[in-house]
Amino acid sequence: MKVPFAQGAIALMADGKGPEPKSLSLVAPLAPEPTAIPVDASMSAGEVALTNLHALLADWLRHEPGARLGQDPEALHDLRVTARRMDATLSLFAPYLPEALVRARGKLKTLLRILGTPRDLDIQLGELTRISPQLPEGERPALDPLMHHLESERARARGRMLQALDSESTRGWIDTLRASVEGPSWAPSASSPGAAAVMPELVRGRFRKLRKAFRRLNTLSSMEQYHAVRARAKKLRYTIEPAAVIYGKPAGEMLRVLRRLQDRLGTQQDAYVAKNRLLAIAADPPRGLPSQTLFLMGRLAERHSMAAAQARKPVEKAWRKVRGRRWRALRLKLEELRAASPAPPAAPLRVADVNLTARLERPSQVNA
Repeated sequence: MKVPFAQGAIALMADGKGPEPKSLSLVAPLAPEPTAIPVDASMSAGEVALTNLHALLADWLRHEPGARLGQDPEALHDLRVTARRMDATLSLFAPYLPEALVRARGKLKTLLRILGTPRDLDIQLGELTRISPQLPEGERPALDPLMHHLESERARARGRMLQALDSESTRGWIDTLRASVEGPSWAPSASSPGAAAVMPELVRGRFRKLRKAFRRLNTLSSMEQYHAVRARAKKLRYTIEPAAVIYGKPAGEMLRVLRRLQDRLGTQQDAYVAKNRLLAIAADPPRGLPSQTLFLMGRLAERHSMAAAQARKPVEKAWRKVRGRRWRALRLKLEELRAASPAPPAAPLRVADVNLTARLERPSQVNA
């Protein structure tokens, strides 16, 4: 007999070391993945957004079981990236999406925050595992108490994550998303402009914000400023992705160099987060943490600080590839398809507009 979804998920140990489930119903709802729907240039902006969300829902259902089990850290990473893409789509295409779906964005942002903590700990534990063989043999035992502490933190973070995923609000959000992408919202809307007419300004707007953030960087820039550039790069990437198939090779090349820029900035951010976590633990160490471990943590924090500084060097080169010929090629393609697309339909009049028009057209009593 299959264990009900919520009970099974809670029964699974937070660190993913519980008994291997005999059925996926122990770790995720057995919902079929949505059938893929292709994007094409004839679609409205709303249809492109819903098509993208349709695919992202399938990604979520595919990655959630692995994220719950915790046996492969990449599953949680993939789930978090999927959530980020969903959030970007809901933000970007909000005017063209069902209102109930846009309202549910708040739940998604909460989930993103909750998923972030265990993911950061996965990264740091993976880095410590990689570093351990490089340490002198006599120093390696000093790393064990730190590893155990971080594993305990991760177990608690994963427990909070599982509770959030099991919550009624999360399952309700999934139901809302499924109903929106598979329900009557797929019917073409007369008030939704064509994607080819809308995308150029959306993409240009994101690019301008990225360029502005990058121009603010200098040798004294803080990690917060670099992180802002990374966030802008992600938003530009997530803006291009939903309609990338429409724009072909220029979009593909732009996405490739954006991923490279994002990776360069991500390496720096990961080192910065790891350093700060070590310093926070050292400032208020848990009971029983040996002095040898604290000393080693100081050295590791310094190592992370140097890694973050070195990661800045390739960022400028990666940015030049984004803002150069690849951006020009994509911009030309965006304009080419916009010029070939029909003019967007006029937005329907609101009730207030109708009343105002009626008053303006009514004969004046003075002239009667």
